[in-house]
Amino acid sequence: MLELTGVGMPKEKFEDALNKLEKIVAKLEEGDIPLEESLKLFEEGIRLSRFCNQKLDEAEKKVEILLKGKNGVLKPHPVDPSARSGQTPSDDTISDKEE
Repeated sequence: MLELTGVGMPKEKFEDALNKLEKIVAKLEEGDIPLEESLKLFEEGIRLSRFCNQKLDEAEKKVEILLKGKNGVLKPHPVDPSARSGQTPSDDTISDKEE
């Protein structure tokens, strides 16, 4: 069964939408397409941008839920983008102890 999001639109993955958005931006930056096509691409780009933002917001909310302590209080956990992938944080970084 085809799952729908919005008005008759098939369910889309974040990565696919972001890929399409990047292609649209590249086409628009070339600047050698007719105005009518540019407007259609721009509209599609806006739709994809909103979709991606919505998915990122949803992911952020899920992460916040996972990072809440035992008493339901959100505990900030700094993200180190330079950290190697696959490396697990130390126990004190993810503990639920109240300070």
